[in-house]
Formats: sequence, C-alpha cells, structure tokens
Amino acid sequence: MATRHHAAGSTHPMLTDTRLTITDHEFRQLRDFIHAHTGIALSEHKRALVCSRLAKRLRHYGLPRYADYYQLLTQDDADGQELVAMINAITTNKTDFFREPHHFRFLSEEVFPAYRRNPNRERPLRLWSAGSSTGEEAYSLAMTVLETMPSFNDQDVHIVATDIDTDVLARAEAGVYTAEQAKRIPAELLRRYFLKGRGEFAGEVKVKPLLKALVHFEHLNLLDDPWNFYGLFDVILCRNVIIYFDKPTQLKLFQRMGATLKKDGYLMLGHSEAMHGLNDLFKPVGHSIYQLRGKT
Repeated sequence: MATRHHAAGSTHPMLTDTRLTITDHEFRQLRDFIHAHTGIALSEHKRALVCSRLAKRLRHYGLPRYADYYQLLTQDDADGQELVAMINAITTNKTDFFREPHHFRFLSEEVFPAYRRNPNRERPLRLWSAGSSTGEEAYSLAMTVLETMPSFNDQDVHIVATDIDTDVLARAEAGVYTAEQAKRIPAELLRRYFLKGRGEFAGEVKVKPLLKALVHFEHLNLLDDPWNFYGLFDVILCRNVIIYFDKPTQLKLFQRMGATLKKDGYLMLGHSEAMHGLNDLFKPVGHSIYQLRGKT
C-alpha cells in the first residue's frame, strides 16, 4: 500500500459513522469494481449496504472518502490483499444446517439410493457445495451421505465446498459452531457427528473427524475461469448464490455448471431462485432441483 495512506488502525478526524456517506460517483465506481471482480450486481437500493459494509475498511486505513478507498483498491493494492478484504466485507453469508430440507430429503430418498444400487457407479461420489459460507451446508451433505450409506468413508465420497470469502472458509474449516447454530441438527445426528465443548468451550460443538474427512474446503471465485476441479460432480448445490448475479452471469454459470456435472447429475438452487432459458440443458425434477439432460 502507498505510504500516503494513514497507518492501519488509525482514525481520521472527519470520519464518523454518523456522517459517512457515499456520493453517486463513488457508488458507481465501487459497484462496477465489485461486479467486475465478483459478479455481484448491486442495484441503486444497495447503496446503504455498500456504505455500511465497507465503512470498516475506510476506518482501517483512516480514509475519509470512498474515492480514496477506490484509489487504494485500483492503484495501491498490488498484492491483492485489500481486494480479498473488500470481498469478505461485501459478501452476504447466511446459512443453516439442513437449510431447505427438501433438498436433503431428495438426496437421501432418491439420489443416494440410486447411486448405491448402481453396480456400474463411478467412485467416488462427488458433491460440490458452491457458496458454502461457514460450512453448515457441506457438513449437512456429509451427514446425509453417512446416514444413507453408513459404510461410506472418505474414499467413497468427496465433498468440495467453496466460497469467495476467505474468512468464512476459515470458520468452516475449523468446524466449530455455537449451540444456536447447531439447533437445527437433529439430536441423534448431533450426538453422532459432533463433539460437545467443555470448560471454556461450553456451549459450542465441533465436527468429528469422520465427518470432516469427507469435506474439502477451497477458496473459489465463481468468475474464475477455469475452475480447477479434478473430475465431474454428481450433485452441485449452488443455493442462494445466483440471486446476487445479473442474468447474463447467471446464464454463464448455469452453462459452466452443466459442463461440470456427470451425465444425469443434479443442480440444486435456492428456494427463491429459478433457471430460465436452458431447457435444452436441464430439466426440473423438483422444487429448485434440476437434472442435467443426458450427455452424449
């Protein structure tokens, strides 16, 4: 970073949360920058969100204006560290264990039994949690696999969990959750797959090694091209992610995910998301569940 900026952690006399505002020009600059680097499309009514989410980055550098922060991002961030911090600040992370439970029922009642019955199945079973946030979705997938196929281990199933936010990935990797976060896990599964914290860790639970062994967390920006995955996936969960992208970006991502699925593989979206214009590629098989039409 250039030395003309205030030292990290310093404050500026003009900078107070109650006075901090963003001009039209500053918002357009940051909106376009964010879209170019993440695919996230921010409409005009997201001005307050941008302002509140990035205010802490301005405070970190003691910057009085968003124009100064934009200059830092575009001219004084040669190593890309502030880009990562900005992305972590701007992204939304909301998830729960077994969120949208109909997806996990579909997996346990339809997809996994069919996989288990197929003598010609290709091992390992490969699942991708795209936009995995703090890991609840990926660990819910792992529990669903083991409950449906108890004999499976990390040689039989690979779950890849990715997110653009490095902060939430670190928390997911740690696998530690509060009692509040874990309340949606059925009691029997909580006993089977989590350790209960004691002493200073009372009120927390931690993922057991047998569950963690099935999940591999990776940093990934969905705009990256190519996606450096080894092999194709049986199932992709990309839930409550595409709502932040504009239509052209959504279409491109759907096409790329189709190319990343095995023949007849499944793509699951969030309950408020839908796929339009790709009927030749995917067919709907349930609420926000799509199956890839057979590859030739």
